[in-house]
Amino acid sequence: MANAVFKLTEKEIQHLLSKIQADTSNLPAGMRARTKYKGTTINIYNSKKVMFQGNQAEQVAQQLLGTSASPAPSKTKKTKSADTSKTFPFNQSNCIGSDEAGSGDYFGPLTVCAAYVSKKNAEILKTLGVDDSKKLTDAKIVELAEQLVTFIPHSLLTMNNDKYNQQQQKGWSQVKMKAVLHNQAIQNVSNRIAQQGEPLDYIVIDQFAVRGVYQNYALSPMPYPDKTCFETKGESKSLAIAAASIISRYAFVKYMDQMSRDVHQTVPKGASNKVDLFAARIIDQYGIQKLDSMSKAHFKNRDKALNLYNKKH
Repeated sequence: MANAVFKLTEKEIQHLLSKIQADTSNLPAGMRARTKYKGTTINIYNSKKVMFQGNQAEQVAQQLLGTSASPAPSKTKKTKSADTSKTFPFNQSNCIGSDEAGSGDYFGPLTVCAAYVSKKNAEILKTLGVDDSKKLTDAKIVELAEQLVTFIPHSLLTMNNDKYNQQQQKGWSQVKMKAVLHNQAIQNVSNRIAQQGEPLDYIVIDQFAVRGVYQNYALSPMPYPDKTCFETKGESKSLAIAAASIISRYAFVKYMDQMSRDVHQTVPKGASNKVDLFAARIIDQYGIQKLDSMSKAHFKNRDKALNLYNKKH
């Protein structure tokens, strides 16, 4: 299946909408309209990007947009680190990538995503501007994730703070939690693409543990161990990891936004002194149990916040 992505002006989008009967209700976040036209799926996003998907995607796009319309340029810059893995050509393969977000943040959950990127979709991800999520603003992550989830097969798992603290008290390290979640997400996506008859060349995990430790902690067998690779700085080597990173970070950001609304103030990310001060304020306003329900209780930030609170009182 071919894909084509275009960046349009508002006037061009209105002109396109006048030619098609598009559905504008019950859409995923970030999507403005969608329809099927002559066997081609058309997704119109709030970012003003339009994706055509189907065997005749480019022809249908040209028919509807005119010959003057040109595809959106790729925003992925070629750097030395962008293709450091010569042994495993992940971006020229059909690949599942997995990554997590929130592991270094005192507040908020641990989110893990596995995403499948086919050879055909790799170029589309480059065009959309998929990159290492650490280089992207939260606003850009939200924009990209809301596009990716509409066509990239993925599994997103969220371990909230109550569950995280419960498992930690049972003796689970954070590495074990991540191994369990990564393996489950990968299994979910593997099952899905197998049912759809999609090919799979590689599974690549953004490395947080060596293979032996991962296998020991994962609780269930690795789906395809002979196809599985562990890569440090994987987001720069695999678009599948980059996509998984963006979706997992998106889930973390949206969770933090909801948490901020619940306490009527912006909950800070990370684990800095600013976080300690905010945590002390939460103890003052809501109590220690509320703080624990919002955070990873074994982080040193908890003790620092309690010391700040006690000094005040």
